[in-house]
Amino acid sequence: MLSVFFLKCTELQLPSVMENLTLDDMNMENDTSARENQTLGVWTDYSVEYKVVSVFLVSLICGVGIVGNMMVILVVLTTKHMRTPTNCYLVSLAVADLMVLTAAGLPNITDALRGQWVYGYAGCLGITYFQYLGINASSCSITAFTVERYIAICHPIKAQFLCTLSRAKKIIMLVWALTSVYCVMWLFLSDTTKLVYDNVVMLTCAYKVSRSHYLPIYFADFTVFYVVPLMLATVLYGLIARILFLNPLPSDPKAGSQKWRREASQGGRMISTSSSSSTTAASRRQVTKMLAVVVVLFALLWMPYRTLVVVNSFLDTAYLDTWFLLFCRLCIYLNSAINPVIYNAMSQKFRTAFKKLCHCGPQRMEKPAAYSVALTYSVIKETSNGESPDHFTTEMDELHSPCDQYLPTSILPSAKKMQYVDSPLSGGDAKA
Repeated sequence: MLSVFFLKCTELQLPSVMENLTLDDMNMENDTSARENQTLGVWTDYSVEYKVVSVFLVSLICGVGIVGNMMVILVVLTTKHMRTPTNCYLVSLAVADLMVLTAAGLPNITDALRGQWVYGYAGCLGITYFQYLGINASSCSITAFTVERYIAICHPIKAQFLCTLSRAKKIIMLVWALTSVYCVMWLFLSDTTKLVYDNVVMLTCAYKVSRSHYLPIYFADFTVFYVVPLMLATVLYGLIARILFLNPLPSDPKAGSQKWRREASQGGRMISTSSSSSTTAASRRQVTKMLAVVVVLFALLWMPYRTLVVVNSFLDTAYLDTWFLLFCRLCIYLNSAINPVIYNAMSQKFRTAFKKLCHCGPQRMEKPAAYSVALTYSVIKETSNGESPDHFTTEMDELHSPCDQYLPTSILPSAKKMQYVDSPLSGGDAKA
């Protein structure tokens, strides 16, 4: 749905209803009864080319997006070591994206095929509500994981108490509660309307308030859920980059590994602090880059729609080119579908978890999370500065071979015996 309003190009609604089903940019203050007594001319359907392209691309993007976001949710919920604060926010984002794809994308397909609103009055209210809820919740989820990354990296001491799994769950519940209440107003702003043409009477889902009323609502929504999150993300990621990419920590894992080997053979130390720090820094950079890409794509893919609506808000005759409107819609759907692809491309852990969920590739047994008291202490020390379990699980998996190969034989047996007794990380779900 959401395009009846978009076609006036002053509303927030996503485009999904035919342009010629709206009253274009007719004065909304005109008397409703007077408008119903006159026809809107001859109604013409979309062209065959438009229908084919629209249905194919929307179906493809929404299908891939729905499957991908469901996989993200299943991977995090069913894989113990993937239940981290950052991944909890990504699950929230995946749920919001699913709402956008199903509530905005799929009705667009029926509109292209049927040419009118087919979901009735209840469908008009419900679909409008869930569209806005998904859009606003996704924006808030992006803001939440941006703030979480900032605290974890720039304020590591505070992160030990703030960036925890339980706190992330509470924040997500608060985000969804507030956005759910906020979006209730759209239940009172939308309604079904009959459009009378010379050759047919069409049913559409549109605003039932005048332009002067919904413009302030739209711009407030635009500011709170698009402008402010992007400004905040720009500032915070700038501060993160200054800490993360200009820090003195070694970035060459091979150099750290060689130093660890020398220290292990000379002094019998379990693991080098510099090697663990290097791995932690590399993990942080990887996760932060991935999340930054999510934010950048959110800004770019929403920009055509947001810009068009703002511009048309000040034009006497709105720009309503059919193909450009389709482009704006596809960008919005693509934004909700592309995040799982980003996770798979930029995160080794997500890629492995996706393959395991699809039963692709070799199935490996989960390795113990710690190998000795000294190793556990070293890893905790390096990752207790707000880094989530997602990061240090990867680090310890990578350290598995060096431990078995280079630990003194006199220490290794006892270390293996103690790993199941003293390690608080053996379950993979410890909190930072």
